[in-house]
Amino acid sequence: MNQNMSGLKIGNVTLSNRLVLAPMAGVTDLPFRILCKEQGAGLICMEMVSAKAIQFNNRNTYKLLEIDEREKPVSLQLFGSDPDCISEMAKKIEDRPFDILDINMGCPVPKVVNNGDGSALMKNPKLAGEIMRKTVKAIEKPVTVKIRKGFDDEHVNAVEMAKIAEDAGVAAIAVHGRTREQYYSGKADWDIIAAVKDAVNIPVIGNGDIFTPQDVEAMYEHTKCDGFMIGRGAQGNPWIFSQILHFFETGEVIGKPPMDEMVQLMLRHAAMQIEWKEDELAGIREFRKHAAWYTGGYHNASKLRGMINEVETYSQLEELFDRFMRD
Repeated sequence: MNQNMSGLKIGNVTLSNRLVLAPMAGVTDLPFRILCKEQGAGLICMEMVSAKAIQFNNRNTYKLLEIDEREKPVSLQLFGSDPDCISEMAKKIEDRPFDILDINMGCPVPKVVNNGDGSALMKNPKLAGEIMRKTVKAIEKPVTVKIRKGFDDEHVNAVEMAKIAEDAGVAAIAVHGRTREQYYSGKADWDIIAAVKDAVNIPVIGNGDIFTPQDVEAMYEHTKCDGFMIGRGAQGNPWIFSQILHFFETGEVIGKPPMDEMVQLMLRHAAMQIEWKEDELAGIREFRKHAAWYTGGYHNASKLRGMINEVETYSQLEELFDRFMRD
């Protein structure tokens, strides 16, 4: 299994290892992605971006498209359900410094699904295939796709979708082992990831319920998948990537860092958010949800979270942490 952590090839892009930061709306913004990259993530996925919003030159969307050299290689994820719009917008933005283009066919959020986008495409394999084929033809960069087990338990079609993706020229496929109806509840079905791996020859990236290095080992043993996509396990814990890599090098399990180290990283994350948002209050507000994840499991965490939610400036945050560490 040691060897299995070494580079994974997706099209013409070679990753340094097989660990992938999952695309998460409202989470995998630029500051958080840089922190995960520093901890060793092999591929960084951006927040999903609407192809239609790019078409209409939406200003907020262009902010989401920003990429920093420090985070490469980067996967940029588009969502939509119009094959022409997605393929044309992929072509329009191809000169941006992302390395891989991913198509979202897994998002379970109602406002996305009700538009026929995201995991709604699991119900329409023919349309999904057309989107993939047109996008692969439109750009030179590798195209990947993220899917779920199926839309619901009556329509489990990840294997069918994976075969369509391979036939369309897609370079790799990420499979979340839950249906759309499950959202993130219950247990991820790793059998479906194994079935997809058996069915296609392109790299298969397993997604769902990776929270520890041992989970990666167990997923590999269960599915023989080529890569491991980590979503909620990285929230408040960018260290998960270095923990996993350390485990596969040494067999040793290391925990979250001590509180003083955590505080230093939280301050840095807050400063990066302020710089990225170009607004101190907006940056601090965006940081608060990350702070709630970071502090989970630490002594007096709920009290600290309550105080962080009152803070509105970076200097107030510094003072708060200073006081907290002294108490």
